Amino acid sequence: MIRKLLDKIFKPRNKKTELEKPTHHISEARKQQSKKSRPVLGIKKPAKKGSANRDKAEIIPFQKHQIDRSLLSSGAHRTIDGLQKAGFEAYIVGGAVRDLLLNRNPKDFDVATDATPEEVNRIFRRSRIIGKRFRLVHVLFGDETIEVSTFRGHHQSQGDAHTNESGRITRDNVFGSLEEDATRRDFTANALYYDPTSQEVLDFHHGFADIQAGVLRIIGKAETRYAEDPVRMLRVVRLSAKLGLSIDPATKAPIAKMADLLEDVPPSRLFDEMLKLFLSGHAIESVSALRKQHLHHGLLPMLDVVLEQPMGERFVMLALKNTDDRILSGKSANPSFLFATLLWHEVLAAWNNYKKDNPPIPALHMAMNDVIATQAEKLAIHNRYTAAMKEIWGLQPRFEQRAGKRPFGLLINPRYRAGYDFLLLRCASGEISAELGEWWTNFAEAEGEERTAMLQPDTTPKKRKRRKPKKPGSTPAAA
Repeated sequence: MIRKLLDKIFKPRNKKTELEKPTHHISEARKQQSKKSRPVLGIKKPAKKGSANRDKAEIIPFQKHQIDRSLLSSGAHRTIDGLQKAGFEAYIVGGAVRDLLLNRNPKDFDVATDATPEEVNRIFRRSRIIGKRFRLVHVLFGDETIEVSTFRGHHQSQGDAHTNESGRITRDNVFGSLEEDATRRDFTANALYYDPTSQEVLDFHHGFADIQAGVLRIIGKAETRYAEDPVRMLRVVRLSAKLGLSIDPATKAPIAKMADLLEDVPPSRLFDEMLKLFLSGHAIESVSALRKQHLHHGLLPMLDVVLEQPMGERFVMLALKNTDDRILSGKSANPSFLFATLLWHEVLAAWNNYKKDNPPIPALHMAMNDVIATQAEKLAIHNRYTAAMKEIWGLQPRFEQRAGKRPFGLLINPRYRAGYDFLLLRCASGEISAELGEWWTNFAEAEGEERTAMLQPDTTPKKRKRRKPKKPGSTPAAA
C-alpha cells in the first residue's frame, strides 16, 4: 500500500502503468473500427501526382486569359470550394472555359476532379451518382445542377472499360490523372482546366492558342478518335457552326469516309446529339455543314429526300431559321415542332399515297405512323415528342374547315398555337395558299359578330340523326 502511494507521487503522470496499456489499445482499435464502418468526410491529402501533372501543362495566368471568375455560377464556386477544402484537385473544365475565353455566356458548368464518384457523393449532401458508360456525379444547388467527373484514364488501361468490334467505347469507367484526362477529351478547345481559386488555366494541348487562332482541332489521331466515338464527327460540325471556328484540315479529312460508323451509335444518343445541333441557334449553318461533310445521310433518313425537293428544302430552311431566331433572341424552342417540320414533307407524300384507297383522316394517321416508325430505326425520337408531332400534323386538315362551329373549337385546342405556326410555314413555303393563313390570323384577332361573319357557308351534308333504340321490355302507351 505504501509502495503504491510512493509510485503515485513520484512516477511521471504522462507514463501509463502496465495495467492501463491493454485498455488503451482496445479503445484505439474500437475507434479505428468505427471510422471504417461509416462514411467520413475527412480531409484528403493532396495527391503527389498533382504537381507533376501541372508541370506538363502550359499554365496561363489571369493577365493573359482575362477570365472573370465572377461569371461562374454560385453552384460552380461552391462545388470547387467543397472539393478543394476536402483536399482534392478541382477545375472548371470543357465548354464553360472555352465559352468564357470566347466572351460567351456558358450554358452550364462542368467540374473535373481527382475525387472518385463515391468521394464526391460523400462530400455533397445533395448529390447523386449517375451514368453507366462513365460514372458522373450530379451535385444539386437549388435549380442548378453541376456535373462532376473524375479524371479519366486511358480506356485500354486495366479497369471497367469495354470497346466493341469497330473500336467504339461502350463502357469507360477507368480513372486516371489530370494529364490523362486532358488527352481523353475530344478537342483542344475543350481540354482547358480553370482553377477559380488561383485564377490559372491549365493547357496540355495548346487549346488556348487554337481558340485565339479560331481553329477547332481534335486531340490525337482523328481516325482513332472517331472510331472510339463516332458522335465526335457530329460534334465537330456543330461546334464549328456554333462557335464560328474553322475545322482543322487533319480533323476534317477522315469524316466523309468514316460517316458510316454513325450507324453503330445507339439511336437515343444520336437523337440527343441531333437535338443539340438543331437547338444550338445555328441550325442552318449546321445542316449546311452536315451536307458538306456528307453526314446528313442516314441521320434523318427522310431528310435527305426532303432537302433534294425545292419546296421541301424551302419549308425546312424556313423552319430552321424560325428556330434559330427564337433561340438567339432568348426564347425557347419546341423540339416537337422542329421535328414535325423536318419530317412533314415525308408525311405529306405518304398521306397522298394512302388517300388513294382510304378516307383523308385515317390516311393521315397511317402516314404519320409509317414516318415515325421509319425514323425510329435510325433516330429514337422520344415518345413525348412524337405524340406532340402527331397532334400538330393532325390539326392541319382542320384548318381547312372554316364553316360552322369547327373554327371556334380549333381556337381553344391546346395545340392550336403550334398548329397555327406550322400552317404559316406551309403558306410561306408555297405549299398551300397564303390566303388560308391570313384568314386564320384575322379570325383569331376578330371578336363577336365580326368573327361569326367571317365563317364560310357550311356545305357539308348534314348527318341524319339516329333514333335512340327502345329500351328492352318497354311497351307502347295505351291509347
